[in-house]
Amino acid sequence: MKPNYEYPLDMDWTKDEMVQAVTFYELVEDAYEGGTNRDNLLAAYAGFKQVVPDTGTEKRYDRMFKEQSGYSFYRAVKQARESDERRIRVEMKHYE
Repeated sequence: MKPNYEYPLDMDWTKDEMVQAVTFYELVEDAYEGGTNRDNLLAAYAGFKQVVPDTGTEKRYDRMFKEQSGYSFYRAVKQARESDERRIRVEMKHYE
């Protein structure tokens, strides 16, 4: 069961842009909660970067997402990029 919180979205985004962002957020959650397909996560991240192309804004959304969920999409994407495994699972750190 997914926790009850709101995803950080911009109401100026189109419906398609919101779908891209939500798809990415859901795969990040999956990466923490049991694992997800690495290629799917990286593809969803590429879609998210089309919506949020600049790094500063991406960091702001990562902070908002982490405040809501406890999950960092920066860490999930970093692990996916560094892994050769088809499936990745991000471990929560006690200091996060």
